[in-house]
Amino acid sequence: MRVLYALYHDPDSAQQAYDSLRANGATPGFNERQIAVLTSEPFDGYDFFQQDHKTVIPWIAALGGLVGGVSGFWFAAYTQAVYPIPTGGMPIVPFYADGIITYELTMLGAILATLISVLITARLPDWRRKFYDAEVSDGKILVGVIDAPDTSRAEVEKRLLEAGAAGVKEFLA
Repeated sequence: MRVLYALYHDPDSAQQAYDSLRANGATPGFNERQIAVLTSEPFDGYDFFQQDHKTVIPWIAALGGLVGGVSGFWFAAYTQAVYPIPTGGMPIVPFYADGIITYELTMLGAILATLISVLITARLPDWRRKFYDAEVSDGKILVGVIDAPDTSRAEVEKRLLEAGAAGVKEFLA
């Protein structure tokens, strides 16, 4: 992995660099998904912060809750139906008592589905070497391009410098 990046002091300069890199046809050889932005704090209202905001995690959590609830009710009902005990005219599967087990396994299913989907979408654990600059921890904003072709390197550097960066750095992994 090869990353060309620059560091910015304020979010307006980072937004200008991001917009410059995203301009249609301005930087041939790479697409918008190759633009990387790293910050130490959230910046609401800026496009570079909202680039990957779509998620299906709530739907996966709901599906996990549904699977957990159905399996919890089935587990409780099956256990009561198989166990030979006289019920004295009462239903074999009492819904009120099974509701607690159903609720708990619904929550367990939703929580486990959320945890697993968050770990997968965050690509954790990831033992590959990731690019990072220590100055991001000091409040600077990193804007760069991952694996930019050599033919567009000069154009990427020019656009990053025009936005107000002091210099362009390169990370090789």
